[in-house]
Amino acid sequence: GDLIKLTLPYLLLISLTGFAGAILNSYQRFAVPALTPILLNLSLIAAALWVAPGFDEPVVALALGVLIAGFAQLLFQLPALAAIDLVPRPRWAPRHEGVRRILILMVPALFGVSVSQINLLLDTVLASLLPAGSVSWLYYSDRLTELPLGIFAIAIATVILPALSGQRARADDPAFAGTLSWAVRSVGFIAVPATLALAILAEPLLVTLFQYGAFGADDRFMAAASLRAYTLGLGAFMLVKVLAPGFYAREDMKTPVRIGIIAMVTNMVLNMLFVFPLMWWFEMGHVGLALATSVAAWFNATLLYRGLHRAGILVLEASAKQWLIKIMASAAVMSVLLLQITPEMVIWTEWLWWERGIAMAMLCLAGLAAFLASLWILGGRIDHLKR
Repeated sequence: GDLIKLTLPYLLLISLTGFAGAILNSYQRFAVPALTPILLNLSLIAAALWVAPGFDEPVVALALGVLIAGFAQLLFQLPALAAIDLVPRPRWAPRHEGVRRILILMVPALFGVSVSQINLLLDTVLASLLPAGSVSWLYYSDRLTELPLGIFAIAIATVILPALSGQRARADDPAFAGTLSWAVRSVGFIAVPATLALAILAEPLLVTLFQYGAFGADDRFMAAASLRAYTLGLGAFMLVKVLAPGFYAREDMKTPVRIGIIAMVTNMVLNMLFVFPLMWWFEMGHVGLALATSVAAWFNATLLYRGLHRAGILVLEASAKQWLIKIMASAAVMSVLLLQITPEMVIWTEWLWWERGIAMAMLCLAGLAAFLASLWILGGRIDHLKR
């Protein structure tokens, strides 16, 4: 209860921080909002190292670290807002046309965001009914899947939304379509090799990052299985992030919400279809949850793409399709190399943590080099990602 009291104000502070970041993003100022989350990590590290030893209950120091980070994140944004003369000044004007318009658009958007959270909650509840360890296995595999999603897909979505909004306001449909096409090409460039690399290196990654202490070989095997199931949907997770702004920029909030609800229902049905058979036959029900999430994500992404395509907003040109084919071929070459040079798991378990880290870094560099070299040989150039 005391921890909740300490951290509850963070909800208001992070909401204001997000509001400030949205203003900066709309003015093409991406650096400050992108750096802001680092302050939370720094605050937590400082609290754990220097403040926690002085408390009878060290966890209280972490709660204070969260609260302090909330103030720091908000204050960090203010100079950037002042530079463009857009520091908000609180004023009560509920009848202002702009406020009313935002509220009307915000209601379906909030519901759309809640759909994914409801989905996550239901998956967690189902996982808690499965054998002990299922929630943890899904958590670890989800964290690794979120890495490329959080770094690249959200960055692309953040960049394109203000661009799409401006192009929509100018009625520049060719530029609007070009921006979405660029986003899809960029997702392909990241998602295809990342999917294959995560699937191949699932167990080495887990043993490198987590197999210490109570996390044993069985946990690694189970988490790797759900990680591979999640990687099947990585491309879809990323596409959903970059296709949805195509609707938001046109002030169409209802379509993504409607599609999200359909995807949520699909996910729940697939959970029933996948979880119980995998539980009965292989004692891997948690993999069914991950697999259902991936399939539902592809269903979601397909419906979003079809909606944009039917409206004539997103039409992938021939060059984009050729680019994606070259990426898939290059990723296949990378996969063959990784399969050949990745050490056996028995070797990974014998290594110390720093030996595992060095080996993993070398594998990642080798895979990246193979992918980029193959792409170059096939005629693919990074310049092709330019809008």
